[in-house]
Amino acid sequence: MKPSRPVIPITPLVAASAELPQAPDVSALVAYLEHDAQPMIVLDPEYRILAANTAYQRQFGIASQPHVGRKCYQVSHHYDVPCDEAGEHCPMKRAFELRGPDRVLHIHHTPRGPEHVDVELRPIFNAQRDVIAYVERLSTVRGASAKPSAEGLVGRSTAFNAAISALHRVAPSMLPVLLLGESGTGKELFARALHEASERAQHPFVVVECSGITEALFETELFGYEKGAFTGAVARKPGLVETAQGGTLFLDEIGDVPMSMQVKLLRLIESGTFRRVGGIETLRSDFRLVAATHRPLRDMIDDSRFRQDLFYRISAFPINLPAVRERLDDIPLLVDSILQRIGGTQGTKGRKFSIAADALARLHTYSWPGNIRELRNVLDRACLLADDGVVRVEHLPDDVVTESAHLKSSTTSPSFSTRSKQTDHELVRFAEQFSGTRSALAQHLGMSERTLYRRLKTRG
Repeated sequence: MKPSRPVIPITPLVAASAELPQAPDVSALVAYLEHDAQPMIVLDPEYRILAANTAYQRQFGIASQPHVGRKCYQVSHHYDVPCDEAGEHCPMKRAFELRGPDRVLHIHHTPRGPEHVDVELRPIFNAQRDVIAYVERLSTVRGASAKPSAEGLVGRSTAFNAAISALHRVAPSMLPVLLLGESGTGKELFARALHEASERAQHPFVVVECSGITEALFETELFGYEKGAFTGAVARKPGLVETAQGGTLFLDEIGDVPMSMQVKLLRLIESGTFRRVGGIETLRSDFRLVAATHRPLRDMIDDSRFRQDLFYRISAFPINLPAVRERLDDIPLLVDSILQRIGGTQGTKGRKFSIAADALARLHTYSWPGNIRELRNVLDRACLLADDGVVRVEHLPDDVVTESAHLKSSTTSPSFSTRSKQTDHELVRFAEQFSGTRSALAQHLGMSERTLYRRLKTRG
């Protein structure tokens, strides 16, 4: 149910057709918001927009579509009902329950199309502690796109938005961030987006490929070396740590760092100091640490393959990156974006690629064990075979077509649509082999999540 409290209308900052009486409880706040650089609006407890500052008008306003007097969910989402009734988190409802601020990442309709927007809502109280209005501050998330894009992170599914929301929250801080996820989920892109959203965006973003450096070279690559430190060291060479001065140091696949180097890495992170190989001078480096791995670090700690103290230093703020099978709603968006990128690469520059509906359906039902990296490779290959620029089923690899066809026949056969002990047993067995979320499994099987839960519970 939506919150219901006494409504005290106020004079909007942006002219509205109806004249509203002044509310002394919030009038001073309204005047203050006009000078804020962030886009802000004032809402009444019935979701109606009462006022908007100039920054909001400049960034989100559309001249032909006045927003003052309209419901916030109509303007931002084009919904006919509040967000929570449309299946989304409603910050007003939560702020009312908390009697304090609430913050959420939503996808809003803007003059530029759909965009990720960080929304913070704060309730305003009168002398009787009744909520009389809300102030909503909006901030566009620049590190991700909710529409097809030839570069950067792309997505709008619930799982993707959760990762972007976490990234946006931690970016302004100096906390070390640990990106967790399967291979091919875009860890470096997330790390770069984190860097670009931080205060260090104007300084270097330095990538250390931990899995690609041998133990013998790891120290020299990371810390650099002095002239004469070893045979072939004919000049001083700065290491990657020095290169990252003032910026972000991204340790990709940190789970592959040799145990012998983990203690030196721990010392660097704890003290910010290091010495070049062959040197005696203690140097200091100021960097933001971001690490990533697809390995189960906690299991590696139990097996004495990863230091526990190092784990706690790098995992102050872990972010789980979803696999493609956990964000199936993003498949069309990812495909469009990748096809845009392929069209701009060497050998295909200037060409425009598209995909046939039946081919897209096959991609949507494939399990994608290699995640986005595999999806990109599949489309790269398909575009080379698509002479007319249209990717069709015959251009897809056999394993993608075969698995998709098998899954389609399995999910549409009587074994999944007819209720019986045998069919539910097959359903349970299929669910045990499926590695995605329950929501993704329900989508694969063409049934609601509630129905899937009921049938699995019956078998349990």
